[in-house]
Amino acid sequence: MPPPEDKGSTALRTVLIVAAIAGVVTVVAGLLIVLKSPDEYGLAANRDALNLQAQPNGKASGQPEQALFQAAPDVPPPLPQINPAPPMMPSTPVRIVIKRLGINAPVESVGLAKDGTIEVPPVTNPNLVGWYRNMSTPGEAGPAVMLGHKDTRTRSAVFSRLFEIKNGDTIEVKRQDKTTAVFTVGGVEQASKKTFPTQRVYGPQENAQLHLITCGGTYDHSIGHYVDNIIVYATMTSSYRS
Repeated sequence: MPPPEDKGSTALRTVLIVAAIAGVVTVVAGLLIVLKSPDEYGLAANRDALNLQAQPNGKASGQPEQALFQAAPDVPPPLPQINPAPPMMPSTPVRIVIKRLGINAPVESVGLAKDGTIEVPPVTNPNLVGWYRNMSTPGEAGPAVMLGHKDTRTRSAVFSRLFEIKNGDTIEVKRQDKTTAVFTVGGVEQASKKTFPTQRVYGPQENAQLHLITCGGTYDHSIGHYVDNIIVYATMTSSYRS
């Protein structure tokens, strides 16, 4: 004769079965939410949006990492350990070449947008670099400022590898007067857009300097922008006739 059924055991089994069913329902519901919004969770196969990613640290395979320049916003820009060349007369830039990064791009002048910020090149031309025409021309005394996109919604752009540049690398800017100004990199900075080093980038300088700016850091999907800027500081160290 079988032993009488334990009512406590029956109740416990019932609770466990109900809990298991509830767990399965929760998992299924979660999967349905993710599948309905693949972009939000980074699962879309062909995302028409910028990837959420951390700014690479500049460490290339087999090469030591270069420390980023860090200083208070009012500290002067870093200079290469080499004598600067005498400044040249003004001349509009037409092309920028950074051989080590594979950059060879046209340059067009940009001004100020309606909100008072510097205009950026149109995203429809991702290989275009903008030169801020209200500052010095490259090779002229003072800072020449150029901007380029890191990427667009569908592809990488002209300054996508700018974070890889190293101290001592050279940047060539071809000018309308048929001269080429050669700049030597003295430092690379990653700065929050909330504490942009305005004085260091745009402040007056005796020597001919070139400051390149692009986006960096993480991409904030909620605002549609990267949170940092990558800024390259370079000083003119020579020039030649094109």
